[in-house]
Amino acid sequence: MSDRNRELFALVPASLLLVGGFAAVFIQDSATLSSVSLSYGAVFLGLCLAGHVVVRVTVPHADPYLFPIVAVLASVGLVVIYRIDADLARAQAQWFVVALIFFAATLIFLRDYRKLERYRYTIAAASLALLLLPRVPGLGQQANGAFLGVRLPGGIVFQPTEFAKIGIVIFLASYLRDTRQVLVQGARRVAGITIPKLKHLGPLLLIWGAAMLMLIFIRDLGSSLMFFGGFLAVLYVATDRLSFPLIGFLMFSLGAWFLATHVGHVHDRVDAWLNPFDPVLYDRPGGSYQLAQSLFAQSDGGVLGKGLGASILTLPGGGNLVPAPQTDLIYSVITDELGLTGACGVILCYLLFVARGFKIATIARDSFSTLLAVGLTSVLALQVFVIVGGVTRVIPLTGVTLPFISYGGSSLVANFVLAALLLLISDRARRPA
Repeated sequence: MSDRNRELFALVPASLLLVGGFAAVFIQDSATLSSVSLSYGAVFLGLCLAGHVVVRVTVPHADPYLFPIVAVLASVGLVVIYRIDADLARAQAQWFVVALIFFAATLIFLRDYRKLERYRYTIAAASLALLLLPRVPGLGQQANGAFLGVRLPGGIVFQPTEFAKIGIVIFLASYLRDTRQVLVQGARRVAGITIPKLKHLGPLLLIWGAAMLMLIFIRDLGSSLMFFGGFLAVLYVATDRLSFPLIGFLMFSLGAWFLATHVGHVHDRVDAWLNPFDPVLYDRPGGSYQLAQSLFAQSDGGVLGKGLGASILTLPGGGNLVPAPQTDLIYSVITDELGLTGACGVILCYLLFVARGFKIATIARDSFSTLLAVGLTSVLALQVFVIVGGVTRVIPLTGVTLPFISYGGSSLVANFVLAALLLLISDRARRPA
């Protein structure tokens, strides 16, 4: 079976998963099995087939598993969001169509993605501007102490960091491709450890400073960790020196510790993480209520879960028992309704996506392609770690979204573009010489 036919048949289980999910929600809500779930599944399969046709025509040699994995994650997101709020699910379905359009446009108009290297400084400047956009008076929108969203005329809200992460990775891949030899040749060994010269630490210090600025200026621990972690991953692959990312990790840890002990909003977030069940923090606005409710919901799911539509998400008097369940805490809803088994299944899908991304990086034919694939894959993997780690109290809770699953048009569109870039790199790598 050819790769493209393998991809085609792999899209069927994703559609069946969506049909089964909607059927389970309908049965729980009205005790009847509606044929509407079949209609939803048919529409979803038709949209995926449209994306498959574009992939087949534009990148015939690309990885056959990446797009089906994305379809599975998107189907899980649509079902869970519908279970939370039907109106939000309809909006998410519309964004899914928009994301597929951007996915197809990326494959069609960026056939030679290496042209992006020519505009690396322009892309970097635009990405930094996007990161600072939420602090512009009249545009920025604050949520839980962090400035993440931008409200445009017409009531449209998007998160610039979702698009900025792609631009920054493109810049880093292009920049380190040209400078990695200088970094390696200028390093010296001390006690068996390779240490770069101080003058060659400029890029590391610059990105570290940008990450610390994000902690202070836009108050977003998750995005700063995601960007800096992606940079360290690209730096390690570019230089093949473990000391470089170790030094960077130490710098980030020291900077985060200093800000957590001296900057009020960062200290509050860390305090809520360390003491989520403290009565004082629990009742304080912006305190630990969100994290505590997330932990309660996950423990309520057990191993196999309550079943789709069976968990308690609303308070008797109205409102959500779990705050913002469609965005930050959607992983808690999945764990509550599908149990530890369903949550592990979702994480396994992300692991498969990351594995395919790194596989693409290993077979890429040029340094820029390798570094770009590593950066894109690492950023998405770190984004999953940040939100799952925050919800499960491994790290402080932040406001990033779970890729392809959480509600949000900007996140869905940006991650579909990210997947398209990986397919472009894969097609060039697997194309017969």
